[in-house]
Amino acid sequence: MSRNRKKKQSRLPILLTIGGGVLLILAALLLGARPQAQQPVASGPIASSHEEETFPEIPRVSLAESKAAYDAGAAVFIDTRDADSYAAGHIPGAINIPLAELPQGARDLDRSQWIITYCT
Repeated sequence: MSRNRKKKQSRLPILLTIGGGVLLILAALLLGARPQAQQPVASGPIASSHEEETFPEIPRVSLAESKAAYDAGAAVFIDTRDADSYAAGHIPGAINIPLAELPQGARDLDRSQWIITYCT
């Protein structure tokens, strides 16, 4: 009888290890299958960055709308990056007003024109 008892006891750690492994795999599968929280989608064309979520009152312009306005000469483009980034490349005809200077620099803009700001 002590021999059967030793067999049963020697199987216990193996069964616990296998059982624990199966539980870990099931937990991982269940956690992986949970629906991920989705970022809110704005009603505007593009809304993915933190600033767009932070300032929902600022209207967004899609790339297609921007391109059409550029082609028609219907908008003034303001590059809000620093001077070095602007010098490295920008939309032809865009005006460089770094974001920190935008409140002052915007005073000189014609408010009757469509002003499109960008930073990338």
